[in-house]
Amino acid sequence: MTSDRPDANSGEEPRVVVRDRRRIDPETGQVRPAPDFEPRTQTEHEPAAPAGAAGPAEPGQEAELRAQEAELKAQLDERTADLQRLQAEYANYRKRIDRDREVVVTTAKASVAQELLSVLDDIERAHQHGDLTGAFKAVADKLVATLERVGLESFGHDGEPFDPSVHEAVQHDTSPDVPGPTVTAVLRRGYRFGDRIVRAALVGVTDHEPGGPVEPPPAQPDEPGASDWFAPVEDAQGDRANDQI
Repeated sequence: MTSDRPDANSGEEPRVVVRDRRRIDPETGQVRPAPDFEPRTQTEHEPAAPAGAAGPAEPGQEAELRAQEAELKAQLDERTADLQRLQAEYANYRKRIDRDREVVVTTAKASVAQELLSVLDDIERAHQHGDLTGAFKAVADKLVATLERVGLESFGHDGEPFDPSVHEAVQHDTSPDVPGPTVTAVLRRGYRFGDRIVRAALVGVTDHEPGGPVEPPPAQPDEPGASDWFAPVEDAQGDRANDQI
């Protein structure tokens, strides 16, 4: 049963149309013949077919679609390359920032350690004169241990081969007892912070003099400890060297 509904503003009564589609006649009880096939027509409830789905594309349209697809693929490849380049630049930026931050931290530590070198010199002189005892020695040992922990290392010991990049020679002598230029007197201790030389060591150098037996230099300790920092240094010339600096 269907009904045709006119416009509500027209004022007409709705007209009701009744269609009996029952296969059994209720009056005679006989089977009704099948209705003839009627082609379906588009109703108001069936949506219209989209305009772009009207059938297979023509050869010209296929070529245009392929061209559009190729253009979109080229744009996608270009955007992907841009993204990869930006990711590489960001990774390099992060590495550079981390490296610069590490350099800044190391420089700051070396600067603070350099300001404390005069204190280490005073502690070393006190040790040479026998005044480094009691609570003063405990504080000195803690200071030295702390500076070693952050990376400060002392150098400049008797028997070291002379190295002009880390030693500053203020005395020179010759002897047949050394195989080559050797540090035989330490006037002022030197310090390095990592690969950076904070202060060169003032030393006396003895060169080899031909004509005598050569004795090997004494063995050096593997790592300097607190006792190596306070090793004996020439008192008179050490004080004079510190006064000149």
